[in-house]
Amino acid sequence: MTVSAGDLSKSQTAYLWLRERIATGAFGPGYRLVLSSLAAELSMSVVPVREAVRALTAEGLVSFERNVGARVALLDDAQYRFALQTISVVEGAATALAAPLLTPADLARARELNDMVRQGLPDLDPRVFRTVNQELHRTLYAPCPNPRLLEVVASEWARLGHLRDSASGIVPGRASATVAEHDDLIDLIENGATATRIEAAVRRHRTGSLPADLAVRHPEAGPCDPPLPAGA
Repeated sequence: MTVSAGDLSKSQTAYLWLRERIATGAFGPGYRLVLSSLAAELSMSVVPVREAVRALTAEGLVSFERNVGARVALLDDAQYRFALQTISVVEGAATALAAPLLTPADLARARELNDMVRQGLPDLDPRVFRTVNQELHRTLYAPCPNPRLLEVVASEWARLGHLRDSASGIVPGRASATVAEHDDLIDLIENGATATRIEAAVRRHRTGSLPADLAVRHPEAGPCDPPLPAGA
């Protein structure tokens, strides 16, 4: 059964509203969540907003400090690495389960998105690159019949997606490697590869982007330098 906006409680409405803004970067890392201001913007009392913030805190999207209040959580490099490793596992499983359900139109759409990146290189805007990349992967795992897996994928991307989008630049060579890996993944699915092979390909692809992501998060480090420690 489809849930309409009218079926949601006020706390659920506030939760979804806040979560979307964190995921899109409208409320970036460190952004202070002033409950009274948020409640006024949502035209509701502070109580459901507080409940929504508690739920987001439990998910790790929001942190709370005494005498400071609630803020959009910051991720250090270790947390970023753990989140991307988690995504590689759950997204790999979701894509493997979705593969038999993907239609020729789905695969054609994935190839179209990949070609958009290919044709835009090397001058493609980093935000466009990341947006198209996410849409391609979403196309490949969306038919997954396990809603819990899809929930976890969405939750983990909400945790760190806005950090990737707020970073500038693309590490030279990584974008073209990403396009080639997408080609290989789509070929595997189209040729009826086993779930094990598809899952492994997604995991290699996602974890393979980690060094590049850390380099983009720390553009002041040289190409051969190790990532700077959090807070440096």
